[in-house]
Amino acid sequence: MGKAPKKRSLADKVRKTKTSTEIKNNPFEVKINRKKFDVLGRKSKHDVGLPGVSRSKAINKRKETLLKEYKQKNKSNKLIDRRFGEYDTKMAPEDKILQRFAMERQRTHEKKDVYNLNEEEELTHYGQSLAEMEKFNDMVNSDDESEEKGLLSAELTASHFGGGGGLLKKKTSGDQQEEEGSQRAKSRQELIEELIQKSKQEKRERQVQKEEAQELTEKLDQEWKSIQALMVKKTPKSERDDKPEEKPKPEEYDMMVRELGFEMKAQPSEKLKTPEELAREEREKLQKLEADRLRRMIGDEVGDSAQSQVHMSADDLNDGFILDKEDKKTLSYQDGKWNIGEESEEDKDGDEDEGESGEEEESEAEEEDGDDEEEEEEEEQEGSSEEEEEEEEEDGHSDLESEQESEDEERKQEDKETSAKPNKSLSKEEVKAQQEAAKAELPYTFTAPEDYSDLRDLLHGHTPDNQRLIVARTQKCNHPSLGVGNKLKLQKLFGFLLEYIGEVATRSPPELTTIDKLIPELYALCQMFPEAACKAMQTILGDAGHSMEEVLEVKGHVAFPSLDMLIYLKVTALLFPTSDFRHPVTTPALLYISQALTKCPVRSLQDVTSGLVLCCLAVEYVSFSKRFLPELINFLAGTLHLAVQDKTSLGYTVVPPFRTSGKCSDLLVLSDAESCKSWSKKSLPLSAAQHLELKNDTDRDHHRLTCLSACLDLVKRCCLLYKDLMSFTSIFQPIRMLLSKHLSAQTLPELLQELHSGILETISSAPVTHSRLVLDKKKPIPLKLLTPKIVEVLDYGKKRGSTREEREKERLKHKYKKEFKGALREIRKDSRFLAREKLNEVMNRDAERKRKVKELFGSLASQEGEWKALKRRKKK
Repeated sequence: MGKAPKKRSLADKVRKTKTSTEIKNNPFEVKINRKKFDVLGRKSKHDVGLPGVSRSKAINKRKETLLKEYKQKNKSNKLIDRRFGEYDTKMAPEDKILQRFAMERQRTHEKKDVYNLNEEEELTHYGQSLAEMEKFNDMVNSDDESEEKGLLSAELTASHFGGGGGLLKKKTSGDQQEEEGSQRAKSRQELIEELIQKSKQEKRERQVQKEEAQELTEKLDQEWKSIQALMVKKTPKSERDDKPEEKPKPEEYDMMVRELGFEMKAQPSEKLKTPEELAREEREKLQKLEADRLRRMIGDEVGDSAQSQVHMSADDLNDGFILDKEDKKTLSYQDGKWNIGEESEEDKDGDEDEGESGEEEESEAEEEDGDDEEEEEEEEQEGSSEEEEEEEEEDGHSDLESEQESEDEERKQEDKETSAKPNKSLSKEEVKAQQEAAKAELPYTFTAPEDYSDLRDLLHGHTPDNQRLIVARTQKCNHPSLGVGNKLKLQKLFGFLLEYIGEVATRSPPELTTIDKLIPELYALCQMFPEAACKAMQTILGDAGHSMEEVLEVKGHVAFPSLDMLIYLKVTALLFPTSDFRHPVTTPALLYISQALTKCPVRSLQDVTSGLVLCCLAVEYVSFSKRFLPELINFLAGTLHLAVQDKTSLGYTVVPPFRTSGKCSDLLVLSDAESCKSWSKKSLPLSAAQHLELKNDTDRDHHRLTCLSACLDLVKRCCLLYKDLMSFTSIFQPIRMLLSKHLSAQTLPELLQELHSGILETISSAPVTHSRLVLDKKKPIPLKLLTPKIVEVLDYGKKRGSTREEREKERLKHKYKKEFKGALREIRKDSRFLAREKLNEVMNRDAERKRKVKELFGSLASQEGEWKALKRRKKK
């Protein structure tokens, strides 16, 4: 029987009621939920709340659920029976046991079947275990084996596979008597020896039979040959001559296979070298050539540097063996004596002569190579393609032909060497001439200049080609990959070259060929160091722009740029891209050109020439990007206005720096109309921008016509450049008016008349791509006005849709938000509860540890006191 329930006394009931009433009556435990407004007829369930009671309930609930899960976390103390059929009530216990046993056997079989070597099974032969059978240590030699495999005697089979029963069979009466006479039984070893002897004897017999069969076969073959001649019918010779045998034609496939066999095989190409390796090779080559030149200046002979290329066959093993050398000595008699010794002496003398003459030829070849190398550098680049084609044609020959040709060439060279006279040493005059040639020759190695004066001294007195060679060799000898400070040296060299080009351009007359030769080296340095080149050009353009602004502020006008600045602008277009929308170098250069075309007044023919050169540069700058430059069109129109004679009634406007009429408004008007007949078209000289020498009126008229021809040519190029613009007709309308009404083509030469008519045709044939803006006379159509949708609201304060689905959707959304907020609130409370429990655990562990530490210290203090007391007693 269970324990009887305890009767609750009245005091307990009173105590219980007291607590509940105390909580309800306690104003600090009660929370009144205020309403925003009262609704008549609505009963509220949550007017008054007890947060303390609900909080305690929630804490108790979490202690029963969440706290237990936290304490059982990462603990596996449950025993779950995972045996097959344990929870299946339909299966019988015997079926469960059988199924479990089968599954266990299957699992072990799958694991062991991969590397199963059948170690548990015992191998047998004829019912006997192989492990228990006797092991014979006598190894049978290969010579004792029979040649005819598969033919085993009965005794051999019985001895090897029958367990030796054949050897121990019943003997005959004669054998029994012998055994009785011998009075002993044969051992197993003796029986095996007898068996071996018998097998050898059978082998000999089979060999004899084989030899006899071979002899009979050969004899039969010989007899058959003698009979075969009688059986074969021979055709007469006359018939065979009349009907020649027709050979079968080879098939196309066989012919193609043979042709493929004769084709050249693919050969591996050489490894591509890095720029550092190429620079190192170039420097070593120049250093070697410089050393040879210095040696020739001293007077030493250079014999080892230039070696003739020796042909090497594809089958050469490179072991120094020479097949063509005649080592055999011919045997001959002269006056009854052998002449071997005389010939050997002559051969030695001939060899010495050949060696001396070969050295002289090599030295002469070196001298010629050193003198002509400067001229051949450019020719080698141009002729490289032709040489490669010739080499390909030469390689197309077969190996036999190439070997024969090489042998013939070697024989010819030997004949030349033997026929040449032995010159052991050069004469004094030749040595002196060689030294003078070496001194006059250009050095091959140069050090990078430290400042501009060094570069000017280095290039002074040399031809333009030699100056280019000096800069190129300086660049090769000071490549950035060959030294640490070479990069800075070459960057400085770029600035020095720009300064040198400006100085050369300001000379009178300007050395334009030198500038033309140095521009490729400038381009190479710019590609190597783009940032340094950009800074150097920016410095030059910035200084020129600032100086122009300063002069404009002081004087109000400025002269056209000088020739060196024009060349700098041209070099900028060659070194940097002009088609970029914005570039740190070309954009300032283009702005400088526009400013010069706008601010520089035209007062002489030299100013006209400088302005046309600037226009040429501007067209070159915008040729790819097709950027519109109004300064360019205005200057060309003003230049054409200078050639107009009658300036009274104009249908166009003239833009500064040109004037409608005045002192310098007739610069291109011809003084004599007859000068057109003697004029021939020439390109505008660039040197005319610096210094223009015109001796008489005819020369002035010719120069005016040249300027006018250049101006018309530029106008035509601008027409082709800007013909795709929508405002093309409006832009070129002043030029069209000027050419058609004021500058007649009859007063111009024939070449200029063609340009004149071509420009007018291009401008007039341009299609009109836009129409004029006209005010629309129709009344504009008003926008459509939509009638507003009015929805009647029946229940104020509630959001209701028009349909049932929308109301259900709103209800579900509201419920989802409410549940989501409640879930977040509960998760936060759970996390706070777990944090409090973890903190309590840590504090309990710390308190327990402190308690144990205090106990240990107390026990240690008591032990120490007892030890000290015992020590004091001993002292007493």
